[in-house]
Amino acid sequence: MESAPRVESFPPFADDRSRIVILGSMPGTASLRAYQYYGNPRNYLWRLLYALHDAGEPAERYEDRLAFAAGRGIALWDVLASCVRPGSLDSDIREAVPNDIPGLLRRYPGIRVLACNGSKSYGEIGRRYREAPELEGKTVIRLPSSSPIPTPSYRGFEDRLDAWRELLGPYLTK
Repeated sequence: MESAPRVESFPPFADDRSRIVILGSMPGTASLRAYQYYGNPRNYLWRLLYALHDAGEPAERYEDRLAFAAGRGIALWDVLASCVRPGSLDSDIREAVPNDIPGLLRRYPGIRVLACNGSKSYGEIGRRYREAPELEGKTVIRLPSSSPIPTPSYRGFEDRLDAWRELLGPYLTK
């Protein structure tokens, strides 16, 4: 039996304008291959961000998508630095090594909201960093995953958008 590969997340995408960090768990295989945050064209993340800002369809170029996020105070990173995982499912993650989320918050003190993209990232933040002083006074939100895989509560894009609008909308810069 062949063992699953150890995969590594990307460096944080953040700058001094960042007010919200969207935290995934670990990029999926399509994103890792493309070396892009949410690089799987089926993932809803970019559509969600553009829709939340009434900005139409996401830009074609990845660099333009990143500029769009940065211009609205949105940073991107993953809770995990590396893990062993066959495929893209969070449920298959093993031997996880966390990223330095407290270090990110020290480097970018303007980040006030940690928006966890799915239950895995939310659970990891709570389990690993609940007592971290850097999280004191920050808002931690559990968003439904931007993955296109249907769940009992979230069947597609529209119901995810409604939830993201309700949970994250109050913190967005228009």
